[in-house]
Parts: sequence; C-alpha cells; structure tokens
Amino acid sequence: MKFGLRKPSLKKSIRARTTGRIKRKMKRTVNPLYGKKGVGYIKNPKRALKNKIYHKTTFSLNNTDAWIHILLFFTTCGIGNILYLMCKKK
Repeated sequence: MKFGLRKPSLKKSIRARTTGRIKRKMKRTVNPLYGKKGVGYIKNPKRALKNKIYHKTTFSLNNTDAWIHILLFFTTCGIGNILYLMCKKK
C-alpha cells in the first residue's frame, strides 16, 4: 500500500474534467445506483476497502489540506519558518 504524496497525472486530471455532464446523466438514467455513495461496498467490498485505505494514507498537492500538512511537517523540523517567510513575500 502507498503512503504519502500521490504522483500527479496530467492525463487523468484532464480526463476527469472533460467527462461530460450529459454522459453522467445518461448513466444515471440507465443505472439508478450510478454515482451514489456507499454502492462500492455492495458491488466490490474488497476494492472499496482498499480505496478507502489508499485515500486515507495518501495526499495530493492539488488539495489545500495537503499543503497545511506539509507546512506542519516542516515546522516540526525547523524548516517551516523559512518556508513561511518565503510564502509570505508573495
């Protein structure tokens, strides 16, 4: 299992943004359980459990909470003050 920073993928992020509203709407009309929370546990419990652990133990740089965690980590190491001052200038 992976821990820490997720490797960003430009291809996947573009793919996620370009999946259209119409396509999702069509899937919802065909499958009433499409996009509903908690269906993964019913459909494939093993994969759902793995995904839950993965998302709890890793983080992405696109997320603002991740930056807070990184700053807190560096603060405990003593490097945080330097990073804080560098960010403050902007």
